[in-house]
Amino acid sequence: METPRRAWLVWGVALTIYVVVIFHRTSLAVAGLAATERFDLSASQLGAFTMLQLLVYAGMQVPVGLLVDRFGPRTVLTAGVVTISLAQAGFALATSYPEALTARVLVGLGDAMTFICVLRLVSSWFGARQIPLVTQLTGSTGQIGSIAAAVPMTWALSELGWTAAYLVSAALGPVLLAALLVFVRDSPEARHVRGHPMSRRALLASLRASWAQPGTRLGFWVHFTTPFSAHVLVMLWGFPFLVLSEGVSETVAGALLSLIIVAVVASGPVLGWVVGRHPWHRSTVALGTIVAMVAVWTAVLAWPGDAPLWLLVLLVVACGCGGPASMIGFDVGRTSNPPDRMASASGIINVGGFFAAVVAVFAIGGVLDLMTSGSSTEYTPEAFRAAMSVQYLLWGLGALQIWRYRTIVRRTIGRDVVESGSTMVA
Repeated sequence: METPRRAWLVWGVALTIYVVVIFHRTSLAVAGLAATERFDLSASQLGAFTMLQLLVYAGMQVPVGLLVDRFGPRTVLTAGVVTISLAQAGFALATSYPEALTARVLVGLGDAMTFICVLRLVSSWFGARQIPLVTQLTGSTGQIGSIAAAVPMTWALSELGWTAAYLVSAALGPVLLAALLVFVRDSPEARHVRGHPMSRRALLASLRASWAQPGTRLGFWVHFTTPFSAHVLVMLWGFPFLVLSEGVSETVAGALLSLIIVAVVASGPVLGWVVGRHPWHRSTVALGTIVAMVAVWTAVLAWPGDAPLWLLVLLVVACGCGGPASMIGFDVGRTSNPPDRMASASGIINVGGFFAAVVAVFAIGGVLDLMTSGSSTEYTPEAFRAAMSVQYLLWGLGALQIWRYRTIVRRTIGRDVVESGSTMVA
C-alpha cells in the first residue's frame, strides 16, 4: 500500500527538527578549544559539559517515553523545541562556567524530548514493512546536523564570534516551532493522541514489563555498545585528538569529523535494508560493527607516530557505521513490545548509548588530566592513546551482554516464528 503524502510531510518536519537538535547537541565539538579559553577550563571541566548534557539526555529517556505514551509525540516535541532553543541562546550569552554548564544541561533536556517523539510518529504514520527503513533514515539523515556543527560552526565561531554564532543557531527554534504546530499530527486520525492516565504503580508496572522483555534488554545493549565511540569523537574529543595527537590540521580534523556523519548517512539505508531482509541476524550485524570499530581503533592507537590519513579515514568511517547499527536496538525493542509500551521501551533502550557516551567522555577527560597538567596545550599523543583506550572496557562489556541476551531471545522464541514475520527479536 502506498504511503500517503501527508505521512512524508509529517516525517519531514519531524526529521528537520531532529537534524537541528543534533546540531545543537554536537555544536560544542568544534568549540571545545575555544570553550577552554572562554571559560578557563581543565579537561575534566570541558568534559563535564558533554557529560552532564548526555547524562540529562539519558536520564530523561524513560520519563520522556512515559510522557509520549501519555500526552502524544506532538506535545512533547513542542516542549523539546522550545527548551533546546532557549538553552542554546543561554549558552551563547553565558560568561561563566556555571552559566554555560546550566545551559548545556538544558540542551540535554530539550534533546531528550526529540528522538522518541520522531520514532513514535514513524510508527503511527508508516506501514510495518516500512518502519525499519524509515527509522534508519531518521537516525542517519538526522546526523546531517553534526555536519553543520563541524564545518559551518567552525566558520561561524571564527568569523562571527562565540555569542553571535550560537544566537544564530538558536534563532532556528521559532521557525521549527511554527512548522511543527501547523503540519504535525500524532496520527492520521487525530492531531493529538492521548494515553490513559496511569497511577505511579501502573507506570512502574509498565516499565518493569518493558524491561522484563529479553528483546528490550538486547536492544539496550546494542545501543549501549555501538554508537558511543562516534559520540566521543563528534561531541567533544575527536577534534583535540586528531589535532593534538594525530597531528592533522584543524581543517582536516573538521573534514574527518564531517566524514563520520557522511558514513552515518550512507550506511543507514544499507543497514536498514539488511535488517529488513534478515531480521534474525540483527544482533550479528551489531556485533560485526563492534568488531570493525575495535580493529581500526587498535590500528590507530598502536601505530608508531601519527597514523596515516587513510587509516584515520577508516577510523571515522567505522565509528560512523556505529550510529546506524545502534538503530537495530530500537527495531528489536519495537518488535518485542506492544504499541502502548513502545515509547517507554524505546526510552529504556535509548539510555544505553548515551550512558556509555557519558562514561567514555568523563573517563577520557579524567585520564588526560591524570597524565597532563589539565591544560589543553599539554595534551600529548601518549596521554590521548591511554585515554582513548578506556573504550575497550565498554566494548567488551557490551559485546558480552549482546551475546548473552541474543542467546536468551533465540532460546525463548523459535526461529520459525521469527522468520514468519509475526515477531523479529534477534
